[in-house]
Amino acid sequence: MNITDLLQGQIPEGLIESLSAQLGAKPEQTAAATTGILGTLTAALARNASTPGGAEALSGALDRDHDGSILNDVMGMITGQQTQAPSRTTNGAGILEHILGNRQSGAVDMISKMSGLNGSQAGSLMTMLAPIVMGMIGKTKQQQGLDTGGLVDMLTGAAKTQQQQNPAISMITGFLDADGDGSIIDDVAGMGMKILGGLFSGKK
Repeated sequence: MNITDLLQGQIPEGLIESLSAQLGAKPEQTAAATTGILGTLTAALARNASTPGGAEALSGALDRDHDGSILNDVMGMITGQQTQAPSRTTNGAGILEHILGNRQSGAVDMISKMSGLNGSQAGSLMTMLAPIVMGMIGKTKQQQGLDTGGLVDMLTGAAKTQQQQNPAISMITGFLDADGDGSIIDDVAGMGMKILGGLFSGKK
């Protein structure tokens, strides 16, 4: 199961354009960065869930805070007009801290260099998308009745699929598994936006 496919099926029309307006960026840059961020977060979640303790912690967080209700008003969340969701559900910065830890700044740097967004834009976009990704995963877990093992299988399969389909995602995953010295960032940057772009080009 591909998390990217889930996103495309559940987001409203015009999301990329709205995100671009929020960031002050070109839609093609935002689309490329979005693809990279989805791949990064999926790979990081799969990595974190690879241990029994990590899998249980993620499953508990999804059951407690991420039932997918945030997807009912994605545009409201993006524009800051959504007021009903609990703070832990929409706290993108807190979610990223749990998912990426000390690799967050390096991940933002890679997304920036690959997409053409500046660092601030890439970081803001990642913060906005993190609650949506958690909502998608939580909703899928709930709808399909996945236990912890099923959740881990879904994330692992999604991460592998994205790596196979997109070499840039594979390099991002390599960064997450590396020692965090940042040396891979220059290699990733050389792959550029063309590899990531185009996924959301059909959404108007």
